[in-house]
Amino acid sequence: MDFARARDFMVESQVRPSDVTDPRILHAMRTLPRERFVPAAKRTIAYGDLEVEVADGRTLMRPRDLAKLIMELAPKSGDRALEIAGATGYGAAVLAACCKDVVTLDPDLSFAAQAALESVGVANAKTVSTAAIDGWADEAPYDVILLNGSAEIVPDAWLKQLAPGGRLGVIVRQGAAGSARIYTRSADTTAYRSAFDAAPPVVPGLSKPPSFAF
Repeated sequence: MDFARARDFMVESQVRPSDVTDPRILHAMRTLPRERFVPAAKRTIAYGDLEVEVADGRTLMRPRDLAKLIMELAPKSGDRALEIAGATGYGAAVLAACCKDVVTLDPDLSFAAQAALESVGVANAKTVSTAAIDGWADEAPYDVILLNGSAEIVPDAWLKQLAPGGRLGVIVRQGAAGSARIYTRSADTTAYRSAFDAAPPVVPGLSKPPSFAF
């Protein structure tokens, strides 16, 4: 398979038509070998318009959804970023092309992510292993926080780890539908705006507790 051609086709058929115009994101997606971030058996679908499962119940976001979410966060070259539930690290690799440094956390796949990031030469991203719901307070605050996947809840811990003026991008699922929200923290408040519709799988541990009806 000609992966370089597949990357170009992904950008031209999925990413650019979705109004992604940031040249840093487009360049990263044209050059990063996404196939290195998926199991060998899934490499032929690495550039498809779908979530690619990389472990049981864990996926990489659709290229279009990831690109739009990063662009809506408006990362700056001096920003510090956190990717939550980063799986094998592809989102962190794209973020790293836009930010000063990136921490990507995952409870189960941090070693796989570190290996993938090193294999493609990303030097300004590191991996940590912890639960998605907790974020990573050790190196907070962050200018940009992104969730790889969706959530039915938005933990307070994530909002508290934002720097003043920091932005959190999370796709919130409500049943089968989902909407990307961009939260922005000011001095003492946090507000959000809706950015676009998307519905990737809910990250394990980020579902609403079951309710009981009487």
